[in-house]
Amino acid sequence: MTRVLRSDRREAASGETHSVVVFLHGYGANGADLMGLADPLAEHLPDTTFYAPDAPENCAGSPFGFQWFPIPWIDNSSEEESEAGLLRAADDLRAYLLGILEEEDLLPEQMVLIGFSQGTMMSLHVGPRFEEPLGGIIGFSGRLLMPEVLPEEAKSRPPVLLLHGDQDDVVPPQSLPQAIDGLQAAGFKEVYAHVMKGTAHGISPDGLGVSLAFMRDKLGM
Repeated sequence: MTRVLRSDRREAASGETHSVVVFLHGYGANGADLMGLADPLAEHLPDTTFYAPDAPENCAGSPFGFQWFPIPWIDNSSEEESEAGLLRAADDLRAYLLGILEEEDLLPEQMVLIGFSQGTMMSLHVGPRFEEPLGGIIGFSGRLLMPEVLPEEAKSRPPVLLLHGDQDDVVPPQSLPQAIDGLQAAGFKEVYAHVMKGTAHGISPDGLGVSLAFMRDKLGM
């Protein structure tokens, strides 16, 4: 049985929803942590409704935050527990996203996922396993997990934009080219990258600008 994700929703500025953006937060944070990004984006995406769920588990490493799955080198979980947590959270997230599409009466191509760190890992795992391609996946400061199974398990290959700070000391910057290699090996044709100069484990203004351009292109705005 999937777990219901608690979620924030911000109505499209125009009052008419023609697309949705779903923010997926990082380890130890919550949905509200990324929902603030809707403020600078909404004026440029007036027909877009924004969602930001909390991950399904309380975070051992951050008592007031949430996690999508455990991280062994932080919480002393095993690799088996971490992988099992990833797969269970993927089921939760897939059900949540399908629920949004049904509620808003939209097609997958009208949805973009924006992940940060562990949220990027979730986006890159769940998005390609949709039967119909999403409008796009944007991943900040994350990595591609289980790349070896992606060629066989990917059911669709949506456009992907990956961004990473060159000063990231949490998720190494080399995770960016590694993710690109994994996606391309799995047959993804549209994979774009942007290095955020002088940026640590975060989201820079230029990175957000590149993301906005990507979304406007993929959502036809």
